[in-house]
Amino acid sequence: MSLRKALLAATILALPVAATAQPVNGFYVGAGAGINWHMDTDLESVGTLRTVLRNNSVSGKGEATFDLGWVGVLSAGYGFGNGVRAEIEGSYRNNTINGINGFGGFGRPTGSGGNVQNYGAMVNVLYDFDLGPGSFLTPYLGLGVGYMVQNYDQVKFRSINSGGSITLDGDNGNFAGQAIVGAAFPIASVPGLALTAEYRFMMTPSDSVDATFRTSSGTSVTSKGSVDVDNMNHSLMLGLRYAFGVTPPPPPVVPAAAPAPARTFLVFFDFDRADLTDRARQIIAEAATNAQRVGTTRIEVSGHADTVGTPQYNQALSVRRANAVAAELERRGVARSAMTIQGFGFTRPLVPTGPNVREPQNRRVEIVLR
Repeated sequence: MSLRKALLAATILALPVAATAQPVNGFYVGAGAGINWHMDTDLESVGTLRTVLRNNSVSGKGEATFDLGWVGVLSAGYGFGNGVRAEIEGSYRNNTINGINGFGGFGRPTGSGGNVQNYGAMVNVLYDFDLGPGSFLTPYLGLGVGYMVQNYDQVKFRSINSGGSITLDGDNGNFAGQAIVGAAFPIASVPGLALTAEYRFMMTPSDSVDATFRTSSGTSVTSKGSVDVDNMNHSLMLGLRYAFGVTPPPPPVVPAAAPAPARTFLVFFDFDRADLTDRARQIIAEAATNAQRVGTTRIEVSGHADTVGTPQYNQALSVRRANAVAAELERRGVARSAMTIQGFGFTRPLVPTGPNVREPQNRRVEIVLR
């Protein structure tokens, strides 16, 4: 796969879809680690080395396969508050060569080393997708470009046909590109901290690595040559990302407890009387007990009268009735300072009537506990 085709495919995958918000707003840092699969690479000798191999009856082409390796990434970036992030990263990948096919035979690498490393720096542009309130993750896509060094560390293998050996030992640096697909999972207990899971595809154009061919006798036929190699990597990583300046969400507003409903006690009186009956004292006692049990903060004691008589007379009568009830409440332990005592005459009848009507339910005192 050419670099141009790979980046074209990654660009199509990274086209943004509908998104509205960006959870990262400001500077952040991140780190991740995981597994790296270095794709099989064609090996092709070039220049003088190809001629030397041909003269020694060794094929100048082959293929290398790799064991599963590992990858580590450190990054620092900035979120712009609209879903877009830009970051710089440094990364390191390491894979062991599993075997070589071609070059006149097949064999596992021998000698010291046998590893291939990739390390360098990239600049990435990423886009976060806001899934709305209540979502436990934020998926994202990204593209990156940069410079990567690929190093073959004393990769040595033998040719079955000639008995000689080829050693790849050198590095090359080249332009690199990558595509990123990931998701962030916020950690509620630490504002700004998120767990990340990512897939990355990173590649560089084909390049040359220094190579040396030696015959079976050990003499060096050529001390300088090169082999073209490919460099394509698939990585799966887990990591952590911390965004600076994230304040914890305000605590949920706890609705104020609804006030206890007011409770009303009715004390009734005989016609044109303000003294308390036995039943009246029982009701007042119940009211006093309730006031003390629930911690009532205000007690309203309101006297009333029926419509028989003049307004002035009934106003005074309603006040006497209210005072009689208040005195009994005080005797039963209710502080007089907690009471509001007032009379309304016949202006607030419980049962509406015409003038000069003896209505027992209007001859009353209302005790309201609030």
